[in-house]
Amino acid sequence: MKIILRTKFYLQVSILLLGYCFFINTELKSQSIEEAALNAIFEKADQIDRVRTLIIHQKGETLGQKSFNGRDLSHPFNIKSASKSIIGLLTGIAIEKGFIPSIEEPIKSYFPEYFEENPDSIKESITIRNLLTMQTGLRSTSSGNYGAWVISDNWVEYALNQDFVSQIDGRMVYSTGTSHLLAVIISKASGMSTKAFAEKYLFRPMNIRVGGWDKDPQGNYMGGNNLALKPADLVKIGQLMLDNGRYGDEQLISKKWISESFGTYTHSNYNPYGYGYQWWNQTIGGYKTFFAWGSGGQYIFMIPELETVIVITSSTATTDRRRSYKTPVFDLVQFDIIPFLESRIN
Repeated sequence: MKIILRTKFYLQVSILLLGYCFFINTELKSQSIEEAALNAIFEKADQIDRVRTLIIHQKGETLGQKSFNGRDLSHPFNIKSASKSIIGLLTGIAIEKGFIPSIEEPIKSYFPEYFEENPDSIKESITIRNLLTMQTGLRSTSSGNYGAWVISDNWVEYALNQDFVSQIDGRMVYSTGTSHLLAVIISKASGMSTKAFAEKYLFRPMNIRVGGWDKDPQGNYMGGNNLALKPADLVKIGQLMLDNGRYGDEQLISKKWISESFGTYTHSNYNPYGYGYQWWNQTIGGYKTFFAWGSGGQYIFMIPELETVIVITSSTATTDRRRSYKTPVFDLVQFDIIPFLESRIN
């Protein structure tokens, strides 16, 4: 009887060990396959001349990250116009904290001196919402008009001085000057610089440090360009959006604002993207994708259905006007990264 019991015991132990070994072997094979897939993605990214860093983050975990062309992942990168999306978040926080009464607040309230000297009942009726959705109707200060704007003595006045090229609430007129007006309004409404406001209500709670941030001639922090953040901190911003404004145990911004930010209120005249509150959206590989986008290839992609954040930073050297860098980046996401992410879920 003892021999039988001992035999059964050894048999059970052997079965458990065999199962454990099978599990370990399967796990190692799975890790090996995943590592090979990630390496293939990074090799493909390295073939895109402009790309400097890539981070793939799913279900709250960084699956892989890589820098290229001698760049350092730990250094801040100029995210160019992806800065606009940060301004969109800060605007929501300013409204929810009571600094700005409403998204429908007219801009006249924040630039009384300008409108006293330049009365214009139509311009005075432009609202915070119009600024967020790029539907002010004012001529753009971006692209071919950008240089004249940034060398002007007063960026706010220059942006407000523009003639109407569309009606308010009409077609999208993408303009960095429009986002800059939001940054200045945040500062005026809160009584602190836009950077101080961002650090108090967004960056510091997320342990994000600003690497650099340009100012206008009056000392206002730039609202639509030239903010520098580390790629890992851009992942945090993307995850905040996926988590409906929550970071750790703290609700930094409401779920309602995140949802409204990801809405589509207008469309670009130059690409197939929808536009929300300073955030873009597009269907990629069958998945609704939201993203911050900066010139040259600075991206925070968020794919809620795949619980994914993808961060790409690129060279900020001058690009061609057709922005040809977009195609290889979007192809990388659609044909390489998304299938890899799908395989992890399936």
